[in-house]
Amino acid sequence: MACSSRSLLLFSSVRRSQPSIPLISQLVAQKPRSCSLVLRSRGVPLICWNPKKFRARTRSSMAEVTADSGKGKVKVFDSEEEVAVGLAKYTADISNKITKEKSSFTVVLSGGSLIHSLRKLVEAPYIDSIEWGKWHVFWVDERVVPKDHVDSNYKLAYDGFLSKVPIPPGQVYAINDALSAEGAADDYETCLKHLVTNGVLQVSAKTGFPKFDLMLLGMGPDGHVASLFPGHPLVKENKKWVTFIKDSPKPPPERITFTFPVINSSAYIAMVVVGAGKAPAIEATLGKSPNSEVLPVGMVSPEDEMTWFFDKQAASKI
Repeated sequence: MACSSRSLLLFSSVRRSQPSIPLISQLVAQKPRSCSLVLRSRGVPLICWNPKKFRARTRSSMAEVTADSGKGKVKVFDSEEEVAVGLAKYTADISNKITKEKSSFTVVLSGGSLIHSLRKLVEAPYIDSIEWGKWHVFWVDERVVPKDHVDSNYKLAYDGFLSKVPIPPGQVYAINDALSAEGAADDYETCLKHLVTNGVLQVSAKTGFPKFDLMLLGMGPDGHVASLFPGHPLVKENKKWVTFIKDSPKPPPERITFTFPVINSSAYIAMVVVGAGKAPAIEATLGKSPNSEVLPVGMVSPEDEMTWFFDKQAASKI
């Protein structure tokens, strides 16, 4: 069921050299769709665990340390390569669990280094074992730029992940980049509400906000998630599903973003953080003496389970 002629543009299986994303109205005319709206590992001390805060167990075969904290499960790996391996297994396991229970698996992506960390999903055994046909893919935030722009989260995900897996084009929901930031945010929220009506997307019984099955998120060095930045008024937005920002501290300035009530209504969230440059924000959030200022990353709290994926550099200060 199509919502309007100005609804979201969809993922397109096109040549990279000349991206071409069809309009919803064109796709529906071609073929109607129900969702057309559109410690120590290898002898290296990885982390100093606070015994009152963590219960750790090691899996030496994966060079991984897994612990429980007051803010979810924490997994620390020797390297970013091993983070990618662990993240692929985690994502595949949740996909298999959800697709056995229902006909759609709703997944939210962020931009940045997260997409590179998903690269193992396009390899064996996952490329052949995951039920890609049930995936519905969304973005937690997007820059209001053309789809082929270097700053586009859509382009980043398409080039590094989506173009390599058989997710149906009509089940990938990109923003309508022909609209203003405010218009694109309103349009994306309208799309989500139609997908709720169509039964693709569920609503949280606790909050009344959409409940995505899995969010795969990254974090900026300043502790921002999505396009929710420290000290920005949008961090406190609690009515809208999707909102917009025109003064992003990080370029480009115009973006759309999910709000915290939507993020925190998710069933599962994986927060993937790698690199020493992000260690201070992780220390402020999970360290022994958390910063008095709660960073946006510290406000992430899904309904079912939170899992942190770190390499040892990102976890070096906790």
